[in-house]
Amino acid sequence: MTLLAEHHGVVRFGGLPLPGATVTASQGDKKVSTITDPQGAYRFPDLADGSWTVEVGMQLFTPERREVAVPASAEWDLQLLSTEEIAKAATTVVPAAPAPAVPQPAITRAKPGPAPTNTQTAFQRTELNRSPAASEPAPPSETAASQDSSELRQRAADGFLVNGSINNAAASPFSQLPAFGNNRRGLRSLYNGNLGLIVNNAAFDARSYSLTGQDTPKPAYSRLQGLVSFGGPIRIPRLLKRTAGNFSVNYQWTRNNNASTQTGLMPTVDQRNGILADRVIAPALISPQARALLALYPLPNFSGGNRYNYQVPIVGGLHQDDLQARAGRAIGRKDQVNGTFGGQSIRTDTTSLFGFLDTGHTSGITTAVNWRHFFNQRFFTNLSYQYSRQTTRTTPYFGNRRNVSAEAGVAGNNQDSLNWGPPSLTFASGISALTDAQASFNRNQTSGTTFDMFYNRSRHNLTSGVGFRRQQFNVLSQQDPRGTFTFTGISSGSDFANFLLGAPDTSSIAFGNADKYLRATNGEAWVSDDWRIKPSLTLNIGLRWEYWGPVSERYGRLVNLSLAPGFVAATPMVSGSPLQPDRNNLAPRLAFSWRPLAASSMVIRGGYGIYYDTSVYQVIALQMAQQAPLSKSLRVDNSPSKPLTLANGFAAGGSTTPTTFAVDPDFRLGYSQNWQLSLQRDLPRALQMTA
Repeated sequence: MTLLAEHHGVVRFGGLPLPGATVTASQGDKKVSTITDPQGAYRFPDLADGSWTVEVGMQLFTPERREVAVPASAEWDLQLLSTEEIAKAATTVVPAAPAPAVPQPAITRAKPGPAPTNTQTAFQRTELNRSPAASEPAPPSETAASQDSSELRQRAADGFLVNGSINNAAASPFSQLPAFGNNRRGLRSLYNGNLGLIVNNAAFDARSYSLTGQDTPKPAYSRLQGLVSFGGPIRIPRLLKRTAGNFSVNYQWTRNNNASTQTGLMPTVDQRNGILADRVIAPALISPQARALLALYPLPNFSGGNRYNYQVPIVGGLHQDDLQARAGRAIGRKDQVNGTFGGQSIRTDTTSLFGFLDTGHTSGITTAVNWRHFFNQRFFTNLSYQYSRQTTRTTPYFGNRRNVSAEAGVAGNNQDSLNWGPPSLTFASGISALTDAQASFNRNQTSGTTFDMFYNRSRHNLTSGVGFRRQQFNVLSQQDPRGTFTFTGISSGSDFANFLLGAPDTSSIAFGNADKYLRATNGEAWVSDDWRIKPSLTLNIGLRWEYWGPVSERYGRLVNLSLAPGFVAATPMVSGSPLQPDRNNLAPRLAFSWRPLAASSMVIRGGYGIYYDTSVYQVIALQMAQQAPLSKSLRVDNSPSKPLTLANGFAAGGSTTPTTFAVDPDFRLGYSQNWQLSLQRDLPRALQMTA
């Protein structure tokens, strides 16, 4: 009994799919052929088990031939003929044998026959329309060279006739996309480039929607996006005579000025003078700190009620540049190497409701190098190295420009010029909070390596691998250097009255230990099996192990709390790594795809997996780095015995909590269990249902 199996493969040129290539498999006197699809793939569904000779060929390419053990898959990478070989093939003249004399046939009138159908091949159409004179020998005046030239042109044209198409593949899936310069003389260049430009202007857009119904003017803004790309084979004159691989370079730029409409609730003129709805505060009782900070609030520009009375158009800028480059080549028949590089630069201008203009600048690079080695058609491995670095800088509006806190008489907050500006004000009644960005300069870096392998055996596709990464988070910033005042109105019934009197309900501040050098080590390992049990059922089983080490500080500057029983006391503990690592993070994976009815389009899919939250360690480390005794970190509540004011709100008092953040040293990562089940079926009229 002969067992039949499927053999499939992919044909590429320079790492890219090669459609239209002819693939022939032969075993003894058996021979079958097919051509590759637009993705360069081919398939023989029913070859007998055993060794077959497979040959892949295409005009202008060097043919490849090898022995393949069915049902193994195969990958092919064809190489172009050299320029000399192509030119030699185009100019070679083969002497023509003298044509035998053919008697002149009698000319008879043919009966009209049926018109050729659309399913007939190009050869059949030619035979149907050929006149009797077409079989006559060429006149003696035609030379052998002209015959050979005509034959060469016909063979070149036939190379583009795919599956009997008679229009030079214009309607076949392998026809080339139309482009400027397709109908050019001589050989086409192997290099390709693209240009793109998108222009948008405020003149073409409607005004932003107004939540308040106010007629806010539309500001002038514009958007400009561009693209340049170029790619082709890698050739270095006098060094690399043949193509050494392929490369591509892409560059995009964005120059946008985006507009939006923002609304807020600002103090009215009466409120600024102490005339409130339920009381009147004498001007002499209004705090000088409150008057100075009120000057930063704009006046209302319409009567909107208790929710909004101020609306303005805001314009923000975004300038972005992106560069991506890729290069790769095949080394022999069993190795492939490729690399990628990406660079990005982002500049932003952000304007707040108060007119404060904050600027930001982000730049970064990402690189990767990959090596793939084929042991055979069923087994290959990948080894890759990745490196990335990103720098982010934020400059607030008042930084290095104006010390608002000192001018207003607010003491106790950070006085470094980078952190100049007003303290944050928060109101429970809905008055817009006074805020501005915090100065920061962060540099993050990640380097890692990954090794994985793929093995095919019968109906199993096995994948496994390991990975390792080393991360750096170099942070130069403060958590809350200017401090925050909160007004709830609990003591007097009016939050804004408390503000005018200079009596906040709570205050908080955190600054010091500005430079933090955080480090983390991560590892992972996985194995999975894509098991095609039968044509209607596929099962995917896998298991991952993830190790995400706690973030540590290079110079041992993290503070955790040692809590007494009953939380009656807390003692700061300074350490470089206060948390113990969690090495028990096993994450199973299970998924299936099932077609229960062979004659139906219904497919049932399901899956289950465990996923760990690995993003919490960095947040925890930043909180621990901003605590006493390394920094000034406290929260103060107003009390009759220790009154809190805008002038001395950041000084420790009787109701002060100096350190507030603690984590269990045996902290374990949280995780989620995810289930998924779906049913999909095709419906009439090209509809599809998914439940």
